[in-house]
Amino acid sequence: MKILLLSGFSWVISGSALADDAFIIGVDTHLMNKNSNSAKALQLLEAAGVDSVRDDAYWSSAEPRRGLMKIEPVWQAYLSNTQEHHLRPLLVLGYGNPFYDNYAKPRKPLVREAYANYVSFVTRQLTDSVDFYEIWNEWDKENPVDPVFAQDYSILIEEAARRIRTNQRPMMILAGAVTSQGMDLGFADRLVESGILNHVDGLSLHPYVYCRSDERNTPENWIAWLRRISEDLKEKSKTKTAVPLYLTEMGWPSNDGRCGGDENTQAAFLARSFFLVQTLPNVKGMWWNGLLNDGPDGTDPEQNFGLLNQDLSVKQAYLTLKAISPTLHQFRYDAEKSREIDSQYLLRFAKGSDQIMVAWTAGSPRSIKVDASSVLRGNVHYIDTREPQKGLVDSGIPWNCDDGRCSALVPIDEFPKIITLGTRPALFALP
Repeated sequence: MKILLLSGFSWVISGSALADDAFIIGVDTHLMNKNSNSAKALQLLEAAGVDSVRDDAYWSSAEPRRGLMKIEPVWQAYLSNTQEHHLRPLLVLGYGNPFYDNYAKPRKPLVREAYANYVSFVTRQLTDSVDFYEIWNEWDKENPVDPVFAQDYSILIEEAARRIRTNQRPMMILAGAVTSQGMDLGFADRLVESGILNHVDGLSLHPYVYCRSDERNTPENWIAWLRRISEDLKEKSKTKTAVPLYLTEMGWPSNDGRCGGDENTQAAFLARSFFLVQTLPNVKGMWWNGLLNDGPDGTDPEQNFGLLNQDLSVKQAYLTLKAISPTLHQFRYDAEKSREIDSQYLLRFAKGSDQIMVAWTAGSPRSIKVDASSVLRGNVHYIDTREPQKGLVDSGIPWNCDDGRCSALVPIDEFPKIITLGTRPALFALP
């Protein structure tokens, strides 16, 4: 057992966590129901190293008349583009239908049966095109505290998952899409206690904190809160094991004024949150919300989450994601060698014998001493996420070596630097 103390709580990471599947880098696109051509936007996501895209398979679109099912041509075009650009689709099944209690949640038996029929139809028709399904979206938003409300959703999950499992091609099934409020008020706990993990492959969460006034609205405080939520869910599970978590919506806006920051802050927070979430091995992926800014109002947080502007011009956050995605794909977090000291975050990652450090500070800029994994000649090389378009650069900072050990003083700020540390001796390399 490896224990790393960070920000006042324990990080407990077992060796078995290192064998988990690759972390999923996802983006919520909001494009599948639009007539605009999605090919260029999805091409940009492929170029940025994104693995998965999340969008909505509206019940009202799939059943436009009572009892009449269809797959929208715009869905087919979108999914064809995702395949062309090697992006694994995650589709949300939900949002109600006007013919069944006027868009009511499927809590009554007749509405629930109609919803299950829609689930069967969509997943059967799209069996060769979709890898993930999510059962409803933010069910808890209306009432996160009523146990009966949560139980009705659990019943829906069981039936919907059973219908999806009848498809010949295996699909990943997620449920929950629990809001931050639902996480705080016990809705996610009640789902886990009800046994939904017997029916789905993971619990999905939407852990937004950008508008919190309790100092939770930084990546470092966010991960501390998320870690506590994860530990609580583990205790609520019947097996007392870590719950597989999928953060199917998460992001930071770049608006002026309330709850926002500038585009540089958005990019820095993106990088820090993607790196910090690697320290939770039961988080299997994170989907940034969203791909495009939703509108022209620069003061509205909801219109400024995008990686791209509405005209598809790239924002700083897109360039940063593109710069860090190879590290997220290829390197694994090394808990034993990672540290946090006085708001300095020094996370170590390994790819076989290759070692890197991802370093930043949540406080004032400063210089830190970085120790290399082997004797290095010349200067320190790193990727500075403040200037991601430059890629790996020669910093001009020399390695100082003595008695077979090398170190250097490297300046850090709020943008993570991905620092190359050389090759670790084979005896100590992570497999």
